[in-house]
Amino acid sequence: MTQYQDNQPKTATSRFFDGLEENIIAFILGAMTLITFINVVLRYVFNHSLIWGLEVVLILFAWLVLLGISYGFKKTSHLGVDAVINILPSRGQRVLAIISAIACLAYAGLLMKGAWDYWAPFAALQPTEGRWFPLGFTEGVRDRAFYVTDQVPMLGIFRWLEDAINYGDSYDKLPRVVPYVIIPVSAALILLRVVQATIRILQGKQHSLIVSHEAEDEVERVAHGEYEE
Repeated sequence: MTQYQDNQPKTATSRFFDGLEENIIAFILGAMTLITFINVVLRYVFNHSLIWGLEVVLILFAWLVLLGISYGFKKTSHLGVDAVINILPSRGQRVLAIISAIACLAYAGLLMKGAWDYWAPFAALQPTEGRWFPLGFTEGVRDRAFYVTDQVPMLGIFRWLEDAINYGDSYDKLPRVVPYVIIPVSAALILLRVVQATIRILQGKQHSLIVSHEAEDEVERVAHGEYEE
């Protein structure tokens, strides 16, 4: 199985969103490194530390992982086991690719529902009804908008949330709705990317949702310059 390569020239919109996602991921990784470095210097040189540093790094790490999952689907860079697939004829490989895509669609849909149902109370919104599929919105679920992070200070740009979801009460720490928003956002991106990949598979433009069964194979291909931007 090889990585999906679109021979059509990328549009300006496509290049913009590619660059945006890559820059966001790079920024998060850089911020994690910088905060950790500053905390180490403060602790061992000045006997001080950023009390919120560890929590922010943990939040950023979660954002990095969740955004990376959807980006991996977009670039078909996830690894998988294809030992059985490779021994099948091309028709069998296509059938299994479609079955895999349908299974991923079902999983991504369930993930989207679960992500919304978990995050919604923190935003003073209602989760959905139904165990497997959203059948409307549940009424009377107590919101969790007053939940705040342990140490992350409240930022002025989020003060509008006090009137929007917290009945005008001020936050002394950053409300959890802010870091938790990545949960439904990333789930929606994963669902979108799986839908896009499924369409490409049905159109015959892509053969699999994965790259290969071994990371070493992928490294070797990159070393030989098989993948070009």
